Amino acid sequence: MFSPYQRPMLDPTRLFYYLFGLLTLIGGIQAFVSVKSKPSLIAGGISGILLLVAGWLLQSGQIMPGLILGLIICLGLAGRFLPKFFKGGGWWPAGVEGWLGLIGLVLSVMALVKK
Repeated sequence: MFSPYQRPMLDPTRLFYYLFGLLTLIGGIQAFVSVKSKPSLIAGGISGILLLVAGWLLQSGQIMPGLILGLIICLGLAGRFLPKFFKGGGWWPAGVEGWLGLIGLVLSVMALVKK
């Protein structure tokens, strides 16, 4: 396994995937509870779990699969929610999910480049 000195962006990226995954999962559950949105529950559940898996992959030394999975999910969330935010979608969930997706995208690319 790489030490943090060899891969300085791995720890922040792993932590981000865990936190963003939990937030996305909780957001999907919250949308289902408040407005009975099954699509939000499914999409938030799948995206959140996949971000948690990406964090776990990084933690277990499977760096490339973890970064690629995290990059894809963050790209998807940013691509889905940022346009909605800019069209007046409000901060929750569009702004939070969109901007965090963009941050995750930047972290993922930085971790991939700094290998």
